[in-house]
Amino acid sequence: MKRKTTAALAAPAAAAAIALAAGCTVAGNAAAGDGSTSVVVGYQSKTINTVTAGTLLRSLGYFEKRLGELGKSGGRDYEVVWKDYETGASITAQMLAGKIDIGSMGDYPLLINGTRSQGLGADARTELVSVTGYNMRGSLNGVVVAADSPARSLADLKGKSISASVGSAGHGTLVQALGDYGLKPDDVTVENQEPSVGASALQAGSAAGLAQFVAWPGLLVQQNGARLLYDGGALDVPTFHGVVVPHEEAEGRPEVLRAFLRAQIDATRYLHEHPVEAAESVAAETGLPAETVYLYNGAGGVATFDTTIKPRLREALGHDVPFLKSIGVLKGSIDLESFVDDGHIRQAYGSGYDEAVASTANPAAIKGTDRVCDEEAGDPAKAGEVWVAGEKATRPAASPVCLLRNVRDVRTDGGELRAAYVPDATTGTRWFADRMTWVENPEANEDERFEPFATVEQAREYIDAHSGSKTVSYEEAVKRA
Repeated sequence: MKRKTTAALAAPAAAAAIALAAGCTVAGNAAAGDGSTSVVVGYQSKTINTVTAGTLLRSLGYFEKRLGELGKSGGRDYEVVWKDYETGASITAQMLAGKIDIGSMGDYPLLINGTRSQGLGADARTELVSVTGYNMRGSLNGVVVAADSPARSLADLKGKSISASVGSAGHGTLVQALGDYGLKPDDVTVENQEPSVGASALQAGSAAGLAQFVAWPGLLVQQNGARLLYDGGALDVPTFHGVVVPHEEAEGRPEVLRAFLRAQIDATRYLHEHPVEAAESVAAETGLPAETVYLYNGAGGVATFDTTIKPRLREALGHDVPFLKSIGVLKGSIDLESFVDDGHIRQAYGSGYDEAVASTANPAAIKGTDRVCDEEAGDPAKAGEVWVAGEKATRPAASPVCLLRNVRDVRTDGGELRAAYVPDATTGTRWFADRMTWVENPEANEDERFEPFATVEQAREYIDAHSGSKTVSYEEAVKRA
């Protein structure tokens, strides 16, 4: 999902133009060494919001199965070549050079991909054909600071150095959020760094903050190396990841694209039906902690996995264009009408597409009976989960107070917690319960006495609005809930 600057992308784009002019074809049109036809898929294994078109899909083998069925009916053998990249920019460069048939990336690099391809002519243009995962409020992005940082809001970082991948959604969140505090982009020093480099800079103290995308904020917080300072959900601007293909591939081999999209739908269904197994699988492939993967990809996760291209996500692309132009990453124009094409996913999805595209409810909602509070966990704004070591499924919690009671119950029984998740009382952003700021409101009834907040600032705003409220430690809240 990380993006490079215009200069970094210019050379690959120029090379792509030369290759196209020389008659270079799409990657999959060439035969593989064993005589089969290859399909090259570019993905980012650690950008876990794309797993249904990458890491998880690859491990499940669904695309190969679909192509096997296609091959039997068409008398052709297919070989899938999976290529793992660190950035969407790298996938774009390879796609424009005719070396990748299908790729997945975040919303900002998708726009860069579409703009670059349209700049090379109608025959070279690419198309956004499906979505992997999204968050309608923007909570996939965030700004973290060191765990012991005195900063309590973005305003406290004025004049300081912040690490970000320039042109990324994390960077965009930072710039837009600064404006909400009356700050200009040059009121802070943005260090253009890869996430891993920025994480090291944060730990070393050379950066006061890190603005990044899934899964970096959650990972650093879980590892006790950071605290969430700004929740991207406060912006209330959608962010998402999707699948992009060259128009030539979509038109030349529509049956292959349909097979991929049907396999993506299969993988999405698997993630919904087996969230813990899916998180464990992605963790094993990427080296990320399963608890961090599940924070984003699990039931009721920060990311909603849905292949349909929703109207608000289309609109979000138009909202993103001015920002990318303002920082010089996006040069030229993009025709979003020709770039966004839901015809392929509509055909692959079938008759339920219109109903699915109209819904923004998480298909993998938390459900079941809270065993401690003895009530259904049905409200996505309140429901949480407790993940107990040794158990194959998480335990639902109907509300924040019920979650605290579940945690106490597990401890009383001598169990070990892998993680506990609960939504922020303001933005609904799901976060680690033991990394949140808890507030006690003595005026509330017992079942609503304790409220969780992903950031200190959001907790302060609640306290200011509720007389008598005060912060309490997580352990105190567990003890007294």
